[in-house]
Amino acid sequence: MTEQSDASRVRIEPWTEADLPLLRRTNAPEMTAHLGGPETEEKLLVRHRRYVEWAGTGTGRRFSIVLVPEREAVGSIGYSERVWRGETVYETGWKVLPAYQGRGIATAAAAAAVAAARADGRRRHLHAFPSVSNAASNAICRRLGFSLMGECDFEFPPGSFMRSNDWRLEL
Repeated sequence: MTEQSDASRVRIEPWTEADLPLLRRTNAPEMTAHLGGPETEEKLLVRHRRYVEWAGTGTGRRFSIVLVPEREAVGSIGYSERVWRGETVYETGWKVLPAYQGRGIATAAAAAAVAAARADGRRRHLHAFPSVSNAASNAICRRLGFSLMGECDFEFPPGSFMRSNDWRLEL
């Protein structure tokens, strides 16, 4: 028996102060295995502040991924500026809580984030850098029409390097 897709019930909503508990839930070992492991509470609070403040800067956006009509937050997604190979681009990344994975939620949220980055109109390219071993995130990039530019060594979070795929989407 396959689970019903929840993709049609997905909304992305701007990150707010109220999303700190969600950030803590996505900081679990199983959620950060491809990202260098969980961050300290201090680093989480800095990240949360950055996410809240991005909306007014024009340098990025963070969203909570919400299922409707329940209004249940099940993950996060966003994009932010990064200089990559001499070009200022947007970088995107997402996390969906384990109980909600495999239902099309991340793909639907990523499509909505792509639309937001495109509507922003400030950058030509959106990149995603999932670990080469993260099959699910690489599949999302493929489904959404990103072009695989190749493998690279990528630093995320700061101080932690991983072998990643560089996926690029024309905005």
